[in-house]
Amino acid sequence: MRRPDADPATAPAAPPAAGARPASVRWALAALALSALLSSLGAGIANVALPSLAREFSASFRGVQWVVLAYLLTVTGLIVGAGRLGDLFGRRRLLSAGIALFTAASVLCGLAPTLGLLIAARAAQGVGAAVMMALTMAFVGGTVPREATGRAMGILGTTSAVGTALGPSLGGLLLAGPGWRAIFLVQVPLGVLAFLLVRRRLPADAPAPRADGRPRFDHAGTLVLAATLAAYALALAPGGGVPGPMVWALSAVALCGVVVFVRVEARAAAPLVRPAALRDAELSAGLAMSALVSTVVMATMVVGPFHLSRALGLDAALTGLALSVGPLVAALTGVPAGRLTDRFGARRTTVAGLLVMVTGACLLAAASPGLGVPGHLAPLALLTCGYAVFQTANNAAVMADVPADRRGVVSGLLNLSRNLGLITGASAMGAVFALASGAADVTTAAPGAVAAGTRVTYAVAAALIAVALAVCAGARTRARRRQRPA
Repeated sequence: MRRPDADPATAPAAPPAAGARPASVRWALAALALSALLSSLGAGIANVALPSLAREFSASFRGVQWVVLAYLLTVTGLIVGAGRLGDLFGRRRLLSAGIALFTAASVLCGLAPTLGLLIAARAAQGVGAAVMMALTMAFVGGTVPREATGRAMGILGTTSAVGTALGPSLGGLLLAGPGWRAIFLVQVPLGVLAFLLVRRRLPADAPAPRADGRPRFDHAGTLVLAATLAAYALALAPGGGVPGPMVWALSAVALCGVVVFVRVEARAAAPLVRPAALRDAELSAGLAMSALVSTVVMATMVVGPFHLSRALGLDAALTGLALSVGPLVAALTGVPAGRLTDRFGARRTTVAGLLVMVTGACLLAAASPGLGVPGHLAPLALLTCGYAVFQTANNAAVMADVPADRRGVVSGLLNLSRNLGLITGASAMGAVFALASGAADVTTAAPGAVAAGTRVTYAVAAALIAVALAVCAGARTRARRRQRPA
């Protein structure tokens, strides 16, 4: 069934991926997987260098935070527009350009003589990463046979998790050896390899034809959406303490931006996001579930370090080792999750992943510090495993019936929903944890207070997953009603 956001007059015919040779498919997946690895590695590898950068440039912690924020804000603001540009002008061409920009910006980051130039280079890296994140999943529909879509999504999820897990550990090793510049320069050879693979192994795609012979891009909608998302991300950027006037002002800008964006899209001749697309029950449910689940996953990253160090008494080295369990489980689960999706269907596997997640969150909410490290890590591994299963199946379900000329923008929306969930989770779940612990400063809170905050935070996480299950059930009910004969 064609999705309501399709434009039959402009949708180019997709090549029959079912006839693709296995070797060509494997090489194409390698190119996409390396692109996914690069974007996730770029997001996490710089965090560990912030103290070194503060010393190198004699800057405050708030100043060096922009090395991370510049990347995050650029990716969040541009990812949907990048996907649409790929639909209009050719995905392979734009993905190649995005990788080239990311690689060149990595060189500039490694050579930056001042903090300002480093931040600017990180923003340029973010532009390239937005393109890579938006287009990797968009290529799956025209490259991989339909019956292997789940496995392809699982591979992309695995490489993304590997990049997330590898970032802090690789960054720490490079900081201890060559220094902070190496954490950016190490991405250069990976970028060159990804560029060559994309150019040689991904199928060429023609730009989307228009009735007037020229592809149309929604400049106004893209600018409004980028400004709205940037304001939202800045409002939720970690700052600590009670929200001040700037936070409330940014929140108001973001809220007004949503209203303006809806009005602009309703009047646009070629809208960035077609209003009919968001009325599609399956698409809107997939985006909502992705945001909710990502909010929960961020809770594990926010709460985990404090619980392990304060409530369980682990030192820094053991805390870091324990925190690597989550990304490791996600990396190991991705490919099996893809096989499950192909065998049992995306919708059933989505529900199974959510049920596993809610079980893990409930166990974490009920766990006592007396159970020790295994009592925390076992349910955490269960929650992370469920997340990997959910993400693979949900991505496959959302991208399954998207028309060829809208794959980029829908892939961008899917990645955007995940990013917004992570951003929201970092602020909202952190606030829940701080409030539930009852301490003015959680870094010095008593072990019992931290344990109490952990239990409450995961109880809230379980409730959010329950909401995601309700959204999933509601979407399936609406889909069945539409399929009934009149």
